[in-house]
Amino acid sequence: MIQAFAVLLFFQFLGEVGVQGFGLPFPGPLLGMLLLFVALLVHGRVPEGLRALSQSLIGNLMLLFIPAVSGVMIHWQKVAADGVAFVVSGVLATALTLVVTALLLKHLLVRRAHGDADNGPDAGTPS
Repeated sequence: MIQAFAVLLFFQFLGEVGVQGFGLPFPGPLLGMLLLFVALLVHGRVPEGLRALSQSLIGNLMLLFIPAVSGVMIHWQKVAADGVAFVVSGVLATALTLVVTALLLKHLLVRRAHGDADNGPDAGTPS
């Protein structure tokens, strides 16, 4: 599990270096996550240690939001001044996420159905 955590930190570091080095206008961890995604695509699977760590982090995700919520409460007047923009961007981001998720699910279900029909009953199960 420590190795998996080191992998996550390494990709976050790569993202930070990339954003700072190229002057990109988005967070370093986002670039690191994209680099990790590409690395996993190239590798072809998620290593078991990384899968276990990810599930553990997702299970405790609410703890990671406490500092952000505290910051919102401390700077409430600034947030309230831009409240409409926050609400509109939140609604649009949620709608976009739902549409992309639905399209991806539809694509994967069609792909799985075609794979099952072509390769027999075990085609959709991971090896």
